[in-house]
Amino acid sequence: MQDVVFNIKTKEREIFELMQLTAEEVGYPVYLVGGYVRDRLLARKSMDMDVVCLGSGIEFAKALSYRLKPIPQVCFYSRFGTAMIRHMNMEIEFVGARKESYSFDSRKPFVEEGSLEDDQDRRDFTINALAVSLNKENFGELIDPFDGLRDLEHKIIRTPLEPGKTFSDDPLRMMRAIRFSSQLDFEIEDITLQGIIKYKNRLNIVSKERITAELNKIIRSPRPSKGFKLLEETGLLKLILPEIVALKGVDIRNGIGHKDNFYHTLEVVDNISRYTTNLWLRWAALLHDVAKPPTKRFDDKAGWTFHGHEALGAIMVPKIFRRLRLPLDDKMKYVQKLVRLHLRPISLTKDNITDSAVRRLLFEAGNDIDDLMTLCRADITSKNKNKVERYLENYKFVQQRLEEVEALDSLRNWEPPISGDMIMSTFQLAPSPLVGEIKTAIREAILDGQLANNFDDAKSFMIEYVAKNNLLGEA
Repeated sequence: MQDVVFNIKTKEREIFELMQLTAEEVGYPVYLVGGYVRDRLLARKSMDMDVVCLGSGIEFAKALSYRLKPIPQVCFYSRFGTAMIRHMNMEIEFVGARKESYSFDSRKPFVEEGSLEDDQDRRDFTINALAVSLNKENFGELIDPFDGLRDLEHKIIRTPLEPGKTFSDDPLRMMRAIRFSSQLDFEIEDITLQGIIKYKNRLNIVSKERITAELNKIIRSPRPSKGFKLLEETGLLKLILPEIVALKGVDIRNGIGHKDNFYHTLEVVDNISRYTTNLWLRWAALLHDVAKPPTKRFDDKAGWTFHGHEALGAIMVPKIFRRLRLPLDDKMKYVQKLVRLHLRPISLTKDNITDSAVRRLLFEAGNDIDDLMTLCRADITSKNKNKVERYLENYKFVQQRLEEVEALDSLRNWEPPISGDMIMSTFQLAPSPLVGEIKTAIREAILDGQLANNFDDAKSFMIEYVAKNNLLGEA
């Protein structure tokens, strides 16, 4: 086991040996624990390392820092009895072994000094309760009281103690179980899964920020649908994103049904995750059909319709971001824009589509047009192979038209050649709705192809437009 853990990177072995020497110097044992051990056994890259000391973690970190070259700065967190060193592009955290107890209405524990066994007992899952000795007498020995190594081999997520205690003490662990399942493609052991179902409402005492941090990690995982199916199955998703749960199910009327938009959405998120690691593009995929439930109608001729779901979905995005404490900045506006525009490219696959329609999409999407097209391709989820191929051919046509018009008109992040300041200067106008009207007329004429996209033609159009409509008389 020593070879598996340590002989991966020579530089890391060197720091382990320095930790051994430091342990002898301070006079108490130290151990590698948690995610670093798990990831090294899985041959996964890890940038964080946790070290448990049977003594002061702060004292150990100070002593170790003098052995490292260059000597790193030690960050102390005296309130929590922890210290952190950045070394070899890694964050190494040191903490004294402890045991914890919780009150029912808080996830903030009462902490006291403990043994290595106490520290392993408080870990969330068996695969995170593994420890490796860094001490001279048993350097490299794997300490595995809960058969975590077996769970790693069988790809199982399981709590070290009875799930009720693990999840009731710290309800965020329920989210972490699902996150690890999604990230590692592990299965949650049935007793542990039932514990999540039973204690799901304990999640209400956890801050939105902590919940959303785990949710984002699920969205970033290689196949996010695995995590979202578990969130829905356990009832956690209804507490976090009820709008997504509302997508589930199929209504049938007059023998006509529609696709299950919950599973369609998860397929779209999986599709897009094969092409991008952009978290916010994945969020756009998750929310692109979020307004289908409130816009669902049945028409005797057309069947089920969801008219306007893209516009309402864009309105819903800020409310969802605000509730989840997601950033209310350009990232939110980016998701909102893609949700609002996600049906537009398909409309361009119709026969005799005009350059004007293509220009307008380029203008509205700006530099996000490529991401929009990626979302639209991911939105093709039909099980009919011929239908999928036909849609993909349509999108190739749209892509070609976009490139042709862009090459001619350069409309990404475009601003009309005549600014509001130019309009006011030319006609001696103060800021007013009239200035906006003139600027809009120029923009619309260019987008409609009635006017070339250059300053001279735009200026001539502006003067003619103002005279023709006698606008100065209204100023």
